[in-house]
Parts: sequence; structure tokens; C-alpha cells
Amino acid sequence: MAWSSLLFTFLVQCTGSWAVLTQQPSMSGTPGETVTISCTGSSNNIGIFGVSWYQQLPETAPKLLIYSNSNRPSGVPDRFSGSRSGNSGSLTITRLQPEDEANYYCAFYMGMVFT
Repeated sequence: MAWSSLLFTFLVQCTGSWAVLTQQPSMSGTPGETVTISCTGSSNNIGIFGVSWYQQLPETAPKLLIYSNSNRPSGVPDRFSGSRSGNSGSLTITRLQPEDEANYYCAFYMGMVFT
């Protein structure tokens, strides 16, 4: 059975007029691989915020994958992990699976207030 490449689309989310978050426009991978998605804030002030990551499958609402930089909500597989360094955050997906094909969003936030 042939595996087709997985295509990931990453969108940009703004955090107000003082900072913009940027991600790669797209990324592809094959099942079993490890991929890392990066998200960088345009302002050094972004370092005071936590990073969260969301996965959006077609025709569904976004699902929270990572919060507070590296924490997974209950039910999210440990194949998904997050980290943050300075004004950048990363989402790593190990053992890539076909069902991982989706849009992935990052957001920086302070406490419970998303900006």
C-alpha cells in the first residue's frame, strides 16, 4: 500500500497591533516521520506570553493540542509536544499519521486572556 504525503497548512494569527505571529505557509511529511512546526512573534515582548497550539480538521472546530507552552489536555496523544524559547514556539509531531493532516494554529497568551 502506497502512502501519500501529508500536507500541513499553517495560518498566521495576530496578537494585536504590536506583534504578529508567523508560521511556515505549509509543510509535508510521510507517515512515521517527525515534523516540527515553528511560530515566531515579531516582538521580543512575546516572550512573556504562553504558547498554545490548535489542530483543525476539515469542517470541525479547532481542537486544543498544547497549552502553556508544553502541556497536553487529556486525550491528546503524546505524539504531540510543544516547547517555547524566547519569542518562538514549536509543535512537534512524532510518528506522523494520515489523520494528522490538518491546519495547525499557534497563539500566544497571558493567563486566560487570549490576544
